[in-house]
Amino acid sequence: MTRTRPTILLLMTVFGAAAGWFLETALVASGRAAFIPPVTLAAPLALIGVIVVVIAWPVFRVVRGTAKTRVDPFYATRAVVLAKASSLTGALLGGAATAVLVFLLTRSVIPPVSSLALAIATVVAALVLLVGGLVAEKMCTLPPSDDDPTQLPASQDHA
Repeated sequence: MTRTRPTILLLMTVFGAAAGWFLETALVASGRAAFIPPVTLAAPLALIGVIVVVIAWPVFRVVRGTAKTRVDPFYATRAVVLAKASSLTGALLGGAATAVLVFLLTRSVIPPVSSLALAIATVVAALVLLVGGLVAEKMCTLPPSDDDPTQLPASQDHA
């Protein structure tokens, strides 16, 4: 599995922002109230961002050689896949929450402070999820080895 590239995170953020802006515009244009992210979205996002790092901790200890026990390879695989999914989800939801915040701030009628606070909390929580995913992914990365896998020993005969 390759590391998460900044370009894919940027694309996910832009896609989330476009979707969030479209949702807000469509809701307001149809006469409905704008979507305000609930606190039940922000708190779990931040919590998941922390949990992802905690899940990657045993793998990190084995990778760095500080743990005496081995880690199950399936556990390590699940940890790194969860980390990657968390970073992508954090980028997507961060873009959407930022679009909601910008939409609220650009209206001619000033929204209530509680609405802005919930949108800001969701942006921060999505960033925590994004950073937690990237940190956990880095924790699960093996350090580069001294052996170059492209160089084959001269004594081996490959047909």
